[in-house]
Amino acid sequence: MYKHFRLEEFNCTHTTANMMDEAFLTRLDMLRGQCGFAFRITSGYRDITHPSERNKPNGGGTHTQGIACDIAVSNGVERMTIVKKALEMGFTGIGVASSFIHLDMRTTTPVMWTYA
Repeated sequence: MYKHFRLEEFNCTHTTANMMDEAFLTRLDMLRGQCGFAFRITSGYRDITHPSERNKPNGGGTHTQGIACDIAVSNGVERMTIVKKALEMGFTGIGVASSFIHLDMRTTTPVMWTYA
């Protein structure tokens, strides 16, 4: 179904549930093709019972909606390439950490942030 991913890569690490949005995965697959290097997904779908989601308002964040993932990065070139291409492709939530990039397709105001 996807050229660069298996759906199982996005299973919740807490429950193994997976309710990823097909349009999000299609866009992510296209992004992977544009970047030209492998993506290791460290977090995809998260069930509302996932420890990272329990205290978030409105039943959790974008991971619980199936419209977000975290991608491991190992250097600044990968980080810059993913962010640049994600912006070009219309991803609306981008979080930048030293070891991963969060991407999502939120429908609210587009935002970019860093992790401390």
